[in-house]
Amino acid sequence: MSKTALVIIAEGSEEIESIVTADVLRRAGVKVTVAGLQGSDPEKCSRDVVILPDVSFQDALKQTYDAVILPGGLGGAESFAKSPLVKDILQAQEKNGGLIAAICAAPIALKSHSIATGKKLTCHPCKQAELSTGEYTYLEDRVVVDGNLITSRGPGTAMEFALSVVKYLVGEEKANSLAGPMLFDGKIV
Repeated sequence: MSKTALVIIAEGSEEIESIVTADVLRRAGVKVTVAGLQGSDPEKCSRDVVILPDVSFQDALKQTYDAVILPGGLGGAESFAKSPLVKDILQAQEKNGGLIAAICAAPIALKSHSIATGKKLTCHPCKQAELSTGEYTYLEDRVVVDGNLITSRGPGTAMEFALSVVKYLVGEEKANSLAGPMLFDGKIV
């Protein structure tokens, strides 16, 4: 049975982080659902790229996932941080021991919803002060894996982030088998 992942997007989400993550996971055989927080209509991302979600977030909530992934982009991250439905899915994912992955500004949603407290994480430097206040151990690594939490810094680390999620879900061998053909020569955490 293949692994499943939910990538949530909202207006202002970072398109590189959203698309690279969904693409790499699909290459790995993970069944990825891209869900629009505001519905199933196209979402305008942070650089005016428009992404058509597979489903609305409301419809996506009808099942569980091996991974719940939050791309960054300040507008999207702020929407995740304010959403009671995002809080619900993150709390359920944490309770069930499922993977939670957040990149760039999206870890602010973890703090907003009291998710993964006490763990190591990273984020975009513009949000470092918010996440260095004691609930977390903040690191400046490009990708940080702490148990069932994977975080990363921004668009330039999206490939490493995505391959680290693949490694967690499907295994190191699969992550390495994807890295070569994609000409990726960075570190898979």
